[in-house]
Amino acid sequence: MVVSYPLNPSSSSAKVVLITGCSSGIGEALALEFQQQGYQVYATARNPADMGELAQQGIATLKLDVTYPSEIATVIDTISAETKEIDILVNNAGYAVMGPLLDIPNAEFVAQFQTNVFAPIHLIQQVVPRMRRGGLIINLGSVSGIMSTPFAGPYCASKAALHALSDVLRMELAPFGIQVVTVRAGAIQSQFGQAASQTVDRLLSPHSLYQRLAPQIRARARASQNQATPAAVLAKKLVNCIQNSDRLPPEIAIGNKSLTLPLLKRWLPTRILDRILMKKFGLGDWQPSSPQE
Repeated sequence: MVVSYPLNPSSSSAKVVLITGCSSGIGEALALEFQQQGYQVYATARNPADMGELAQQGIATLKLDVTYPSEIATVIDTISAETKEIDILVNNAGYAVMGPLLDIPNAEFVAQFQTNVFAPIHLIQQVVPRMRRGGLIINLGSVSGIMSTPFAGPYCASKAALHALSDVLRMELAPFGIQVVTVRAGAIQSQFGQAASQTVDRLLSPHSLYQRLAPQIRARARASQNQATPAAVLAKKLVNCIQNSDRLPPEIAIGNKSLTLPLLKRWLPTRILDRILMKKFGLGDWQPSSPQE
């Protein structure tokens, strides 16, 4: 399963980190940063070929589609055979289904939650028995899980669910000496916007009631890349937090808008915030005259 160069035996005493979704962006940056700081890193992605740069850096890379329990079991067994225990699990793998809720097929909702919600929980269920006291679980959340926006319903709902489950896990795993931290990511440079745009292209029907708002819908899909923070900055800040504190905060906000958007959600009256968001994404002045418009 491991396709990278063999690990240096001297690294056997280092803390072991398992990271999902390492083909690019946040996952790739985290793998590089953890390794640079002396951790023993296992980077995973659906296609190991996408982790060529990590393998060249001597990082162990494993094939893992997080929606397949059998692949999760294989990865954990592989790591356990080499290291016995896992110290840190980073649930980073995820994607976004974008578009008007009226246009999203049920299968797309299921797939969205399968990757962004059910898979992280299944990984946690399988990893915790292999995790020593003092272990750490990092769930990559999003400001979208706090402030929902038009044309991003499935993604916002999935991240809100992950935030809620992280809250529960934080309390349930505390007696075992395992910390659970949610990273409230803002706009972070990655392939996320491009992938989200592709879902819009695939799902937005020419007969959609919202077809005339297609430019605004596509703009929402790309919004995460506007004035985005480099993924390496997120990785460095997160790893530094882990290294410098024995007791981490329940949430760590990183990235552009990771503080401002939650504050708007908290303090602005709901109807005012609705009007702001509707105007931003073309719904404010839009009055369809018939279901066919």
